Amino acid sequence: MNKTIITVSLFIVLHLSGSVFSFGQSGSGELNAIQTVVPFLTIAPDSRAGAMGDAGVATSPDIYSMHWNPAKFAFIEGRGGFGISYSPWLRTLVPDINIAYIAGYKRIDSRQVAAASLLYSSLGDIPFTDNFGNLQRVFIPTEFALDVAYSRIFGEFFSGGIAFRFIYSNLTGGFSSGGTDTRPGISFAADVSGLYRRETELFGRDAIVSAGVNFSNIGSKMSYTSSKEPDFIPMNLRLGGACTIEIDNYNSLTFTTDFNKLLVPTPPKYDVDRNIIDGKDPNVSVPVAIFQSFYDAPGGFREELHEITVSLGAEYWYNEQFAIRGGYFHENETKGNRKYFTAGAGFRMNIFAIDFSYLMPLVQNHPLARTLRFSLSFEFAALRNASRG
Repeated sequence: MNKTIITVSLFIVLHLSGSVFSFGQSGSGELNAIQTVVPFLTIAPDSRAGAMGDAGVATSPDIYSMHWNPAKFAFIEGRGGFGISYSPWLRTLVPDINIAYIAGYKRIDSRQVAAASLLYSSLGDIPFTDNFGNLQRVFIPTEFALDVAYSRIFGEFFSGGIAFRFIYSNLTGGFSSGGTDTRPGISFAADVSGLYRRETELFGRDAIVSAGVNFSNIGSKMSYTSSKEPDFIPMNLRLGGACTIEIDNYNSLTFTTDFNKLLVPTPPKYDVDRNIIDGKDPNVSVPVAIFQSFYDAPGGFREELHEITVSLGAEYWYNEQFAIRGGYFHENETKGNRKYFTAGAGFRMNIFAIDFSYLMPLVQNHPLARTLRFSLSFEFAALRNASRG
């Protein structure tokens, strides 16, 4: 098999699925982006959060809470529901990459909720040829993550959640390259999350304040061959807060902020003999990597701060039926340079809702330009209360 074709397919999957976009670097620092396998796990799968700058750890619970913070399910008002979300991905580069998401939940009792979801990524047609350029086979690399979660309210204002995840990534369909056999990558991971949510009063009006945390994708490394060391999946720490103010009986406004940091080693600096001259050895176990990720950057504390991405979002609801959303996502130029505004809208009628979002990068000719997301959800509950957080 043509080694170049396999390398190209791996590049598309590992690097263009959302992990590293080093466009328009300002030159203020040396590029040292963190890379992981299965980066599709970090892509916002739903339109609501996608329209708010990819912020969602502390916003009001909805059907898509699994990705952002499973603990939010405990505060959801419905008895059960499901949703479907779809996004054509990287269409400015490749015409047939798609991400689909199916999620649902079922209330057990007034304090407990069970949920499940499936995140599916198709990387489009990849032609495999022999050394003479003859087509051997067209393969569609696919990846998916299957989740189950449990969430419970503790006390009056706090909930906790735990999710278990099975991750499958088939990039080459078992093709061999240079005598090296390939295989699908498999990993098991878990999320541990919490949410504080309280009704209060701000500026003389009813309000809801909330704060959330989610340790996500804490799991085993993944490898596609037996001859290569396994790589880290995108273990991540997400922290954030949100505040909703009820302007009157028909209008409400929410502001939210998320901070994210990958809990995987930062690439060190090497000399010409591949000896580490600055930073830490990245070939460590998963528990060591989580703690090491806070102090292993070659550039010290300043570079550690550069590894934190920031999401800012706002959401306006009129009469619980029509929503307008906007947001901004910021990543340092030395860590990928993803900087974009987002916008979107939503419409809700009784038990179903339709949402969409649109992404607008600040960098010209960016692979994420004109990214659209569409979401449709059904929730089996009475009409929601006016408050949204």
